[in-house]
Amino acid sequence: MAEDKINPKCKVVIVGGSAGSLNALMQILPELYVLNAFALVIVLHRRGTDDMTLEELIKIKTEVPVKIIEDKEPLVPGFLYVAPSNYHLLFEKGETMSLDTSEKVNYSRPSIDVSFESAAEIYGDSLVAILLSGSNADGTEGLKTIQNAGGIIIVQDPQSADMPFMPNNAIRHTTPDFILNTDEILKFIISVNS
Repeated sequence: MAEDKINPKCKVVIVGGSAGSLNALMQILPELYVLNAFALVIVLHRRGTDDMTLEELIKIKTEVPVKIIEDKEPLVPGFLYVAPSNYHLLFEKGETMSLDTSEKVNYSRPSIDVSFESAAEIYGDSLVAILLSGSNADGTEGLKTIQNAGGIIIVQDPQSADMPFMPNNAIRHTTPDFILNTDEILKFIISVNS
């Protein structure tokens, strides 16, 4: 891994995924114990229900404190945030997050593209985005926006993804800074955290 690509001023690591991405997260999250300098935000395609199953599972699997995102929630380093079902997650000036119920994008709400693009606008080169397993094209346009804003983009190695369509699509249409398997993604997050 090229050390010069690791962003020392990272404020946010945002992770997007769909089908199969939960398996990848369950390999990464139990190995994270503390986040020193940045917030970790997870945006996964979910069923359009209000159940908190995903948040509860993530709380069980990591020692990092998990916050449920509410509208106008401040984004605080050291916490892990999970985008709720049936809302687009947006980032605002003043380091807050907001929830939006506008139309689905890429058949999804939350849409990875919407969250990635919004995060890029606010955090620019202090943003790292990771796109995991999935079965549609969501996330690719957002990765382009993040890279154009100076952020780092990482795509899960399709060979390690349960559903390789999403990472393959991103690799075809962007130039990722890194293409990593789950162990390498974990090592990258830990290196940013050091």
